[in-house]
Formats: sequence, structure tokens, C-alpha cells
Amino acid sequence: MDLKQNKLNAIKFYQMAYQGEPAKAFDLYGGNEYIQHNPDVANGKQGLVDYFTRMKEDYPEKEISFVRAIAEGNMVALHTHQVWPDNDEYITMDFFRFDEKGKIVEHWDSIQQIPGHSHNGNTMY
Repeated sequence: MDLKQNKLNAIKFYQMAYQGEPAKAFDLYGGNEYIQHNPDVANGKQGLVDYFTRMKEDYPEKEISFVRAIAEGNMVALHTHQVWPDNDEYITMDFFRFDEKGKIVEHWDSIQQIPGHSHNGNTMY
């Protein structure tokens, strides 16, 4: 496994899908299967395409930045910062599993809204 390339491919895949080109993202970086663990997204290419197409239509001004990427074995973890309408900010942690050909075949995520205050003074990043 090429860990550096997998990290870059996970970022490109997510960024391209998020910004409104999910079919292209899947064609370039997706595998023969795609198992989805987010309950709002169906399995397979079409589930990914439908979800991100709907998000682009409903929230065209949303933004994403990638804070860090970590790779180990056949897995890549991405830590992102997302800004949605009305300055609604979220952090996400996404996990992607790659097959032996370097294609993304499985996805998990966790999303948390950034609160207006913190009891410890630390950022979410």
C-alpha cells in the first residue's frame, strides 16, 4: 500500500464529491464496491452520487478544508473543517478503506457541530 498516495486520493475523492462532482470522484477513486456506514447515504456509487448531488443543490456555498490526514495499512482518516450556511461550522472525521488496487471501497464518518464556547479553551483541531 502506498500510504502517501492513499491520503492524497482520499482528500481528492472527498473534496471532489463535496464540491459537486461525486460521479467523477467515484470514477477516479472508487472501487468495485462501496460500503457506506453513514445512515443518510446508500451503499454504492449511486448512493454517494445522490447524496452529494443533493448537498450541492441544497447548500451550494458550503466549504471544506482538510486539517489532517492519517494513513495506516489500508485505511485513511481525514479530519476536516466544514462551513455551512449561516456560518454553521462542523468538524468531521472520515475513515476510508482502500482495496488492494488503491481504490476506496468503504467509508465511516462522525460529524460534530463546533460549539460557541469551550470549557477548556482548546479548538476542535
